[in-house]
Amino acid sequence: MTVSERAHELAMAAAQAAADKKAQDIVIIDVGDQLAITDAFVLAAAPNERQVLAIVDAIEERLLELPEKAKPVRREGERGGRWVLLDYVDIVVHVQHTEEREFYALDRLWKDCPQIPFVDRDLADSAAGTASAE
Repeated sequence: MTVSERAHELAMAAAQAAADKKAQDIVIIDVGDQLAITDAFVLAAAPNERQVLAIVDAIEERLLELPEKAKPVRREGERGGRWVLLDYVDIVVHVQHTEEREFYALDRLWKDCPQIPFVDRDLADSAAGTASAE
């Protein structure tokens, strides 16, 4: 894994913020060996423009709550709400409408790069609760 500790922390926080807003298909890709400009991509999808924008806002808020108060150096694509990109230098977050996610298939484009495991803590907590109830 080539991602820095900071990139890993940012990616996990961004992915969890997206999951909390019901984002779909959340994937973290370690692109550090392939790209000099960033360590990781966080990909997430939503079925409509309003949810895409809500996910983006939640990610920004969550990363601002971190001790280093991470702010994106760039935010692109907000007007259309179909594909919004947040550039945090260490990570780049792509929140796409489901149709864009399927069409552009960034997962497939970067398939040779390793994925960083992410498990939504709410799903993990509910699975643990179900297992302990049995």
